[in-house]
This record gives sequence, C-alpha cells and structure tokens, in this order.
Amino acid sequence: MVSRLDRLARSTRDLLEIAEQLTAVQAGLRSLHEPWADTTSPAGRMVLTVFAGIAEFERELIHERTRSGRVAARTRGVRFGRPAKLTGDQLTLAERLIGEGRSIPKVAKLLKVHRATLYRALAATASFTLNSRMRL
Repeated sequence: MVSRLDRLARSTRDLLEIAEQLTAVQAGLRSLHEPWADTTSPAGRMVLTVFAGIAEFERELIHERTRSGRVAARTRGVRFGRPAKLTGDQLTLAERLIGEGRSIPKVAKLLKVHRATLYRALAATASFTLNSRMRL
C-alpha cells in the first residue's frame, strides 16, 4: 500500500519492476491516491502500466518546459543562483585598498565578507592580479 505512485518510483520501468517483485512474492500493490493502481488483477496491472507511462511522459514534459524556460530566462539576462555578496563599487574599492598596501583579510573585514569571498570576487575580475608586492 502506497499513498501515491510517484512516491514509490520515478520511472515506469522502476514501477513495473517493483510490481513484478511484489508479484513474485505473491503480494500486490495498491495506491491510496490512484484507486486504479491495483496489481492484484490483470486489468489492474494493465491500467497501472498505461497510467505509469502517461505519468512518466508528463514528468518529462514538465522537465522539458522547465529547461526551455531557464534557457529563455538566461537569454533575457536573468541570473540564477545566489546574489553576489559584493557590488562592483565594493570590488573597485577593494582593488584600490589592496593596491595601496592593505591586506586582503583586512579589506575583507572592512567589507564584512570572508576573505575567501573577496579572493573569489577579485579572481573573477579581469583587472585584478595578485602580485608579489601585495600583502596577503
């Protein structure tokens, strides 16, 4: 007994394998949410197979729509992920302070970020390079 078939298996193949394993030990499968999903009868097994295939097809359609939506959003300039901790002005200030001789840990503390965050942000800017005269 399961509440929903999609909680039991991710694909039609997995669902049918589970149903076969249950049949092999003389057990059946029933879903509380999908009353048609009953492997204790031949008609129930056939309906289960058909509806499981439809459910998998629907999941694949949703996945494809989501993927194409992300692509469309990226072309419109939408950024995914966490927002940047440092603004462009803060990075410019950090580069200037480091160029004046301040250490990266001190500049990071001034900007209220971890030094690793500052290192990553500076590494991502093309204008910044660590050289031997900067104090780390």
